[in-house]
Amino acid sequence: MRISLNLATRPFADQGPILKRLRIGMGVLAVVSGALVFGLHALHNKAEAARARAHSLDGAIAQAAGEKQGYIDMMKEPSNARLLGQTAMLNKLFDEKAFSWTLTMESLETVLPAGVQVSTIEPVREKDGHTTLHLRVLGPRDKGVEFVSNLERSKRFLVPRIVGESAENNGGPGQKLEPVSDTNPFSFELEAEYNPPSAEEMKRAESESKQAASAAAAERRPRRAAQAERVPGRPPYRGMPRAGKPDPDVYQRPGGPQ
Repeated sequence: MRISLNLATRPFADQGPILKRLRIGMGVLAVVSGALVFGLHALHNKAEAARARAHSLDGAIAQAAGEKQGYIDMMKEPSNARLLGQTAMLNKLFDEKAFSWTLTMESLETVLPAGVQVSTIEPVREKDGHTTLHLRVLGPRDKGVEFVSNLERSKRFLVPRIVGESAENNGGPGQKLEPVSDTNPFSFELEAEYNPPSAEEMKRAESESKQAASAAAAERRPRRAAQAERVPGRPPYRGMPRAGKPDPDVYQRPGGPQ
């Protein structure tokens, strides 16, 4: 008979699986740490490149600013001041030529209610190319409000606003005082951002105007033909006779040639 004795103070526990899992976890952490270190190194390199590029751009901007200031100082010299003034005047003329009064008036006609008159139109062209219209409008107050509503619905006049208004009947000598109402004549000061038509819209409008002119000309031709018809009983007049030879087609009255 064989007897086995266990002299251990604690029960036996197999820690092999636990150690194996711990090693696997440590390996995963090592891989993740390596990836993080690599990523941080790449980000550091990119940041260094960005800082170097920013420094180079700062230097280029400083150089361009210095050149600009040098040109400004050169243009402020007495010999170039006159040329600068002429350039500003020419730019102003070019801006005025770029503004189409015809298209603006045609656009206003579509939104102007009856009984309202536009007495003043002052376009102001900004440096960024936008044009602001300053309008002075005369008419009843309710019609002026209707005009502003029409401008809000128009695609040519953006953000219309009333900047001032005053009654035309100011109670001066010889004027009859009237109670204030919406039908009294008022003077409005308006502002609106002008949205000019694009090149495609201008081409389309030009083609439509040409088609309308062609249609009107075709409509006038039958009238001219009807007016040119000969009078019944009379041959048509075909011109003056040639020298020495009477033209039999020339109309002759009973008493002799016409």
